[in-house]
Amino acid sequence: MTGTPARTGRSIVLFANTDWYLYNFRRSLALALLERGDDPLLLSPPGPYGERLRALGLRWEPVPMQRRSLDPLREARLLLWLARRLRRERPALVHGFTIKCAVYGALAARWAGIPARVGAVAGLGYVFTSRSPRARLLRPLVRGLMRAALGGRDARLVLQNRDDVALFARARLVDSAHVRLIPGSGVDCARFDARRRDRATGRPLRVLLATRLLWDKGLAEYVAAARRLRGEGRDIAFLLAGDPDPGNPAAVPVATVEAWVADGTLQWLGHVDDMAALLADVDVAVLPSYREGLPKSLIEAAACALPLVTTDVPGCRDVVDDGVDGLRVPARDAAALAGAIARLHDDPALAHRLGAAARVRALAQFDERIVIARTLDVYRELLPP
Repeated sequence: MTGTPARTGRSIVLFANTDWYLYNFRRSLALALLERGDDPLLLSPPGPYGERLRALGLRWEPVPMQRRSLDPLREARLLLWLARRLRRERPALVHGFTIKCAVYGALAARWAGIPARVGAVAGLGYVFTSRSPRARLLRPLVRGLMRAALGGRDARLVLQNRDDVALFARARLVDSAHVRLIPGSGVDCARFDARRRDRATGRPLRVLLATRLLWDKGLAEYVAAARRLRGEGRDIAFLLAGDPDPGNPAAVPVATVEAWVADGTLQWLGHVDDMAALLADVDVAVLPSYREGLPKSLIEAAACALPLVTTDVPGCRDVVDDGVDGLRVPARDAAALAGAIARLHDDPALAHRLGAAARVRALAQFDERIVIARTLDVYRELLPP
């Protein structure tokens, strides 16, 4: 394709459901592969980040994929397209991210005669977190496909938190001997500043929720907590950073977010390219999610030595130990969320202590160099030297 670099070394395919995901979460992995002499090919549905990946010297190609599609014919055509593309590419390994891409990438690899398959599931997603009849109907199908796609000694399943490892073991979806725990996609801890934050007199406490605009990220609880604390007369500014995600069944309508802004509940910043700069200008980071793989927004905030408030759910509890490097509250509990934020508002010394501990943990466990090294170790298990 025009503007696509020529192949140079051993091909490794990275397949995700958005180009945004590849750019924001797997760009460093792709560049590390390139640096060591491999030739990564990045695949995703089309979007504005594809050209950014190409500008970094990476090969990226669009895939004819619709994230929300349940049309059997369309999905069959997608699988056929993937299998044909992999036959032409002849990669050494296919690595799919999120449930759909992990399953489809592995199935297409099998059909194309590519034995080495890695599926990375960043949380169990809508199908497993939603209470809707549609999601419940899809769960047995997704479980069956995962067994078919990621079974066998030439496949590995990468999970991001301990709860998911236990869940997969109980469900016997994949042989536990082939499951690897790697904490997220990593964060460049050197890029995020751990400067001391002494709030200026007269400045409100600035609280940030940085996430895609999805109900299951706890947006309703965040809004309810903001209204509760503002109703108490507290001088707190509530910020929301993130884009709409219309391809997700749990998407919050833009009109709803705009109504929150209009009534003064919060400030919506939209997409933020420079998260390090934003985090340097806030006092508390929150994520009242219902379930996560391993939330990068919390890890970035931790690397900046911010106190964290999150929910006691899979993924989030792998980042925050309550009272040690942050505060944990029950999911779907706006009153508890408001209480935790109020506690940090009332006790700056506690906020500083929690933030400092969060930075120490981020450096020890979540730096992207650690995550990339462990991912390459998984590749070595499957590929000849």
